[in-house]
Amino acid sequence: MHNPYKTNLDVIRSRIFTFDTLQSAIYSWRFKDYKIVFTNGCFDIIHQGHIDYLSKAADCGTVLIIGVNSDASVKKLSKGASRPIQDENSRALILASLHFVSAVVIFNEDTPYDLIKMIQPDVLVKGSDYKVEQIAGHDIVLAKGGEVKLIDYLDGYSTSAIEKKIRQS
Repeated sequence: MHNPYKTNLDVIRSRIFTFDTLQSAIYSWRFKDYKIVFTNGCFDIIHQGHIDYLSKAADCGTVLIIGVNSDASVKKLSKGASRPIQDENSRALILASLHFVSAVVIFNEDTPYDLIKMIQPDVLVKGSDYKVEQIAGHDIVLAKGGEVKLIDYLDGYSTSAIEKKIRQS
């Protein structure tokens, strides 16, 4: 008997794109007049704060695309010598398994500016610890009439806090 709730790993993997393969998906979503939302981050250890943030981002449109910092770019961000804890492929797979995520793409640059330029999202989402003018790609989105949304983080949840707790154990 077929289990309608069973998630096929191939379906999850099909949500992980390269820069090039993402372009054809974007054409399809634009043709269907979907509202495209983009956010980005390291997403090293997925926790309740990430789920809250990403689900709110997904609610801003029809399609949620997540740009994930590559292992090399995480190291450049001064997150600490032990970061990333999980490799980029693991982080991408975990994010792609969330039912409200349409696409995950790994990027190597310090910021996702080139990715945002290619995607041309309708909505760009970041945490409320940023100011709009500090967000990479805000100029691209605002110039095309899109919007930049700031979402409050869930207090008490961060990868750094989890890492610190593990080290103290």
